[in-house]
Amino acid sequence: MKATGIVRKIDELGRIVIPKEIRRTMRIREGDPLEIFTEKDGEVIFKKYSPVGEIGSIAGDCAESLHKAADVSVIVCDKDTVVASSGVPKREYNDRPITAELEKLCDRRAGYTHSGNKLYPVDGCSKFVSCAAPIVCDGDVIGVVASLSDEEKKAENSTDMRLLNTAANFIASQIN
Repeated sequence: MKATGIVRKIDELGRIVIPKEIRRTMRIREGDPLEIFTEKDGEVIFKKYSPVGEIGSIAGDCAESLHKAADVSVIVCDKDTVVASSGVPKREYNDRPITAELEKLCDRRAGYTHSGNKLYPVDGCSKFVSCAAPIVCDGDVIGVVASLSDEEKKAENSTDMRLLNTAANFIASQIN
């Protein structure tokens, strides 16, 4: 655990303010869920909660199935990191933070199909997003399922988008 040197007091209602610098660094936004852990030695640990991350093995199986069925590279992300991938080197993608552009795509709440500008999912990767579908759970976007490409081509037809939407809906149903 890394010490920050920042000390905060708990107010009369039991609240504590997480400093802006830490929220920015850890990409914690208003409304984000946090898990609270306690240790025997008195430590209290706050961890960002990722519903998609909680079902990482299901997300991985879903990515693997999409890769085999459609012969495309696939990633499944929460709003901060790549949770699962298939058809790409896992060490290059899994557990890596997503780019700000992909995060904005999640916030749009709509499907995406490549149409010119390349949208890279993680910094330093060679493949870009060709299609993406948001994972919507209880009205909130909690992540995205995306197919990746290294070629300048648009989605062959609407089949890719339908497969991604199906995968996103399946993942959301596993969270509910």
